[in-house]
Amino acid sequence: MCEYCRIHQDDGPFSHQVDHIVAVKHGGQAITENLALSCLECNRHKGTDLTAIDPESDAVTPLFNPRTQNWSEHFAPNGAQIVGRTAIGRATAQLLRLNDPLRIIQRQALIEAGRW
Repeated sequence: MCEYCRIHQDDGPFSHQVDHIVAVKHGGQAITENLALSCLECNRHKGTDLTAIDPESDAVTPLFNPRTQNWSEHFAPNGAQIVGRTAIGRATAQLLRLNDPLRIIQRQALIEAGRW
């Protein structure tokens, strides 16, 4: 399961990837405390970013860290959408495009199948 959007994906060309929470170019290491399971979409949108802009306050905000933070503290499901509960959740949801239309359709299908 992706530790950002919580979507399960089957093996194949769109399977999960290992994300460096803090990218190597920013001094991050390939150690358990800095690695997260990420779907292709989340990993592609996150890239090497460490921060994003909170759409509510326009403040530069750290991204969600699945090793040190609790998902439910920063995000909440609202049907097939993911709502940011905090500045970190809002900034991460926007940067990772967690609520793009195709991702909502995918999440809705998973909800209906009992897999999300």
